[in-house]
Parts: sequence; C-alpha cells; structure tokens
Amino acid sequence: MKITDYLLGYSPPIWATFVAGVFSVITISLSLFLIFEHLSSYKNPEEQKFLIGVVLMVPCYSIESFVSLVHPSISVDCSILRDCYESFAMYCFGRYLVACLGGEERTIAFMRRLGRASSKTPLLGHSCEKGTIKHPFPMKYFLKPWKLGRWFYQVVKFGIVQYMIIKILTALLAVILEAFGVYCEGEFNWECGYPYMAVVLNFSQTWAFYCLVQFYTVTKDELAPIKPLAKFLTFKSIVFLTWWQGVAIALFYALDLFRHPVTEGLHLKSSVQDFIICIERRWALLLLFTYTFSLPNHMS
Repeated sequence: MKITDYLLGYSPPIWATFVAGVFSVITISLSLFLIFEHLSSYKNPEEQKFLIGVVLMVPCYSIESFVSLVHPSISVDCSILRDCYESFAMYCFGRYLVACLGGEERTIAFMRRLGRASSKTPLLGHSCEKGTIKHPFPMKYFLKPWKLGRWFYQVVKFGIVQYMIIKILTALLAVILEAFGVYCEGEFNWECGYPYMAVVLNFSQTWAFYCLVQFYTVTKDELAPIKPLAKFLTFKSIVFLTWWQGVAIALFYALDLFRHPVTEGLHLKSSVQDFIICIERRWALLLLFTYTFSLPNHMS
C-alpha cells in the first residue's frame, strides 16, 4: 500500500481529535481577545501592528496543527503555510524591537553612541570593548568582533532575513519533493529530502538565533520598559523549539524509542507533533503571551 493511500484512509483517534480541538478553540479565543485588546487601543501603530503580526502566529499554529492532525494527507501542505507565516512573524518580531527603539536610523545611532562608550556590562559571556562585540566560545574562533553601528545592525538584519528566505524556499521545495514521493517527512532516510533540509534549517535557525541574542545583548537596557527578555524567550521558544521538537520526535521514531500508548494510537510522527502543538500553543498563550505581549501601559 502506498503511503498516500494510507494517509487518505487514516484518521486519528476520537480522543485525540477532541482534546486537540478543545485546546485549539481556547487558543484561538485567547488570541482574538489579545488582538482585539490591541485594536481597541491602537495608539502606537508602529509598534502594535508588528505585535499583532506576532500574536497571530499562535492561532496560525493551532489551526494548521489541528487540520493536519485531522487530515494527515495534507499535513505537508499545512506545514508550508505555517512555515511561511513563521517567517513573517520572525520579521514582525525584529521590526517590533526596532520600532520600540524609534526606527532603524535611531537604532543605528544608538548603537554608534554605545560603541563610543568605554565599556558595558557583559551578558552571557559577551563583551563590548572599544566599540565592538566579542563573540563567545566557539564562535570567537570563526568570527571577527562586530563593530557597533550600521555594520552590526546590517549583520543582525541579514541573520533574520536569511532565515526567512531559507524557510520559505525549503517549504516550497518540500512541496515539490512530496509530489515526487521523495520528501519523507520525519524520516532520516538519506535517499529522501527531509534530512538534508533539516540540516540546512538547523544551521539557518541557529545563526538567526545567535544574531538575535547579540541584538538583545546590546539593546536590553534600552528596551527595558517592554520587558525584552520575556518577549525574546517566549518568541524563540515557539519558533525554534517547535522545529527542534519535530526533529527530536523524528529521531525518537527512527530509534524506536516511542512506545507510549498515546504515540502508538496516533501512528504517524506528524500526528504526534500536531497533537503536541495544539496543546502547547494554549499554554504558551495563556502563561506567556497574555503577559509578555499584552497591551503595555503606555498604549492603554
């Protein structure tokens, strides 16, 4: 039996559909409430329009995961839509931080002023000396210190944009490979496209994450009123950990380590990932988003 025929005839257990559906409804409801809160007090559009773009990522993940869980035959197509919006959400998050600093030119001017300062308190092993950012181990053996100013801003910006481009290109490539039956989502078969794309995306995400950490290191004091650390950790956990979680599930299946009745009932690796995401998004929104991305006092 072909895998496509199996997917067309497969349906998840009723309990999984019910639980995922309940959590998805809660997530979408909370997301719409949070978006409405911003729209009802739309006093700072340069910041809030990007915030709304970030918040919309949560219901997007929930809807895509639930549809993919119920109809696994279109799971790859659903993941394409999720990946494309994830790239847009990454752009929105970066633009939101820049908007809070007063825009691109003011951000660059701030970094130049900081570069002229004699020293700054280091964070996570980073140091700011003589207007440069030194890299931690092992990056210091591969990269020269970054000069604060326009150069540093352009490097960080490119670090985010390259992830957006690679994410969209790999998503489109996955559709093409899936049409020819050589994508094999979640399978570490070197005759398929999935493991190669997983490696490329892993390096791309790691570089984007490193650039954002450097940007946070430099701007954390200036962005203190918006609680940048909470927002940074929340967004990164949703974007990056979701991908690494999917790779980990694929590895567990490849090593035959998934023997729990829940995973055995769902049968498919993609279904396990979709079911977990439906539940995770609800807690992410309730415990983190409602606090870190709620309406700030200066916008209320």
